[in-house]
Amino acid sequence: MSPEDDAPFAIPLTGDLDLHPFLPREIPSVVEEYVRACRERGVLRLRLAHGRGRGVQRAAVRRILAAMPEVVTFSDAPPEAGGWGSTLVVVSAPATSSVL
Repeated sequence: MSPEDDAPFAIPLTGDLDLHPFLPREIPSVVEEYVRACRERGVLRLRLAHGRGRGVQRAAVRRILAAMPEVVTFSDAPPEAGGWGSTLVVVSAPATSSVL
């Protein structure tokens, strides 16, 4: 394993994230960071593609989302957007600070 293998890389903040390329141990931090980064950029509707399989990644993603206060709701995607192999997420808009 070379040092480049562990180097961070940018993930486009489109609201659509495919989790298949990540190792299971990376999923919690990837999901948390992605959701927060999207929220900061005003991307408030997300689709996280975790795959169908046995539902292990789906359950892990949903545990992470349930613990995040900025997540308003999450649900299975409709069939045309991945069905239960993807989770749709709605996050709250970031609070705006006003200077008096």
